[in-house]
Amino acid sequence: MDLIALDPTGSDHHGEAARLRQAGPVVRVMLPGGVRAWAVTHHDLLAELVADGRVSKDWRNWNAVRRGEIPGDWPLIGMVKVTNMVTADGREHHRLRKFVTGTLTPRRVQAMRPGLARIVAGLLDELPGHAGQDGLVDLRAHYAHPVPMRVICELVGVPEEERDELRALVDSIFRSTTAPEEVLRTQRDIHLLLGRLVAARHAVPGDDLTSALIAAQEDDPERLTDEELAGTIWLMLAAGHETTLSLIVNAVRALLTHPAQLALALKGDEATWAAVVEETLRWDAPIGDFMARYPLEDLTLAGVTIPAGEAILAPYSAVGRDPAQHGADAGRFDITREQRRHLAFGGGPHLCLGAALARMEAAAALPALFSRFPEMSLAAGHIPAVPSLFSNSAAALPVRL
Repeated sequence: MDLIALDPTGSDHHGEAARLRQAGPVVRVMLPGGVRAWAVTHHDLLAELVADGRVSKDWRNWNAVRRGEIPGDWPLIGMVKVTNMVTADGREHHRLRKFVTGTLTPRRVQAMRPGLARIVAGLLDELPGHAGQDGLVDLRAHYAHPVPMRVICELVGVPEEERDELRALVDSIFRSTTAPEEVLRTQRDIHLLLGRLVAARHAVPGDDLTSALIAAQEDDPERLTDEELAGTIWLMLAAGHETTLSLIVNAVRALLTHPAQLALALKGDEATWAAVVEETLRWDAPIGDFMARYPLEDLTLAGVTIPAGEAILAPYSAVGRDPAQHGADAGRFDITREQRRHLAFGGGPHLCLGAALARMEAAAALPALFSRFPEMSLAAGHIPAVPSLFSNSAAALPVRL
């Protein structure tokens, strides 16, 4: 079986995803640092895999970790060695997840709508002031990023003075090209930031998720450890804005490069914009690839045996355009298509708890943007990608309002 080296710069996510699909349903891939893994490239197989109880999410079950082959300064370490519900199995996963489901309730999410509307309106008011001498505005920096960043920071309880550092730390862990010294510094600074946040909310509780988790930690007999508390908060902060940021960027880019689809969206209603969000999630998933699952026993998929303890990558960019799931025209962006199940938010017991919040943010941010600036156009020229195996998005999105 051929070994496909994945590009850590993310310069051609969808070209790479197509090559993975063409190579077969189960392929061997190489990650930065010469680390080997597997990728399951067909939708149906990946959907089965993420719900399979024989497969672990706990990085401690990875052979490469057990053999000491993954150094502490590996550029992907911040996406692998974490202590929260994403890397837990079975009863432990349920125990950690219940603290988030008990605090990030549907009622709390819906209660955020007025605040979200105020954030969106304020940022739209400010956008023209960010235009450079060439008349261009970086929509990623001045709109797509601050919408989810402000929402999640208000939800979790991150004070204003900590937000610039938070942004830099999340950017760092999602990049796949980080130098070893930055990897180590980022891991240290994440620990320090979370320690300050928890200490502040212990001293002065607020109406936020950190305070709610601390209260639950103190009241529940299956209480979170301090490490689990910090890991859970970090998960909400990192996943709670990086993915939505990329979703907004990718949707705007898709609409601006598909004028007929944009015309349909501008004439549509709330359901039309919901379709824009779902088609973007499928066609240009915010997370291109995601680490990792580890079989607890030898696992045979599509005639290929993956040995126990090997890492399996979920390539969402590949499965999102799988013709077997989404039709012969799966490579086409079409907001009118019959929406079939996609895996942009994962699946099985680890289905993303923030999916409703992300959808709500995008469904508010996108129509408001195009209503305010209906003649908006994308700047000519190459748009660089975020240098990441994970984040599938543009590093900047220059537009003329």
